[in-house]
Amino acid sequence: MSIMLIRSIVIYLFVLFVIRLMGKRQVGEMQPFEFVITLIIADLACIPMAELAVPLVHGIVPILALLIVHFLICVFSRKSMKFRYFLSGRPAILISPHGINYMELKKLNMTLDDLIEAMRGCDVFNIEDVAYAIIETNGKMCVIKKATIEPPTREDMNVEIEPNGLPVNIIMDGKLLKENVALTGIDDKFINSCLEKAKVNKIKEVLLFTLDNNGNCFIQAKNASEYVTFTVDFKGGDAW
Repeated sequence: MSIMLIRSIVIYLFVLFVIRLMGKRQVGEMQPFEFVITLIIADLACIPMAELAVPLVHGIVPILALLIVHFLICVFSRKSMKFRYFLSGRPAILISPHGINYMELKKLNMTLDDLIEAMRGCDVFNIEDVAYAIIETNGKMCVIKKATIEPPTREDMNVEIEPNGLPVNIIMDGKLLKENVALTGIDDKFINSCLEKAKVNKIKEVLLFTLDNNGNCFIQAKNASEYVTFTVDFKGGDAW
């Protein structure tokens, strides 16, 4: 029993390492070849975990081979556009200003129900509102709405706005993130002054403290039911 437990842990850590090397795509974002390799890896990993008679190396070596195949495919895909199209296909326009492209639906083995369901996933419920609907090579749909139904932007109304800032986590779960403190260029005095404004005494009492490069602060204490936001005199540089 202990041997099976150890083998399972070893295989789990190894597969986790391999998946990390393959990239950070989610399952729904994988190209077909990546999805197939992931399925085969999962199947190969189960064999040495369940069968004690199978040597552990018989599961590790094939997985390593698939990892090498994955890297080679990625390299060839970057080098050759034709190879990339052969392997992953091309995006397909299903809806254009002329209407639904029924021939593309047939090529993708999609029904009208599939098309309408995918549109609802993009928060579009009326085909008349769609200028273009495109199926990407990973199977996800992107929708461009007609300009007449798009809400006006602040640029359309000539409203001057401050650029959005990217929040950086300064404190999480009562722990000071020193790398992010160095990234933002702030010091202990700055942090303590922000905590004082939020009426928090110690760093370990903070659930989350974020700061963006426009000086907007978000602080919530562990024992607080509400968060506090305020703006300080701070302008981040080009570091983030």
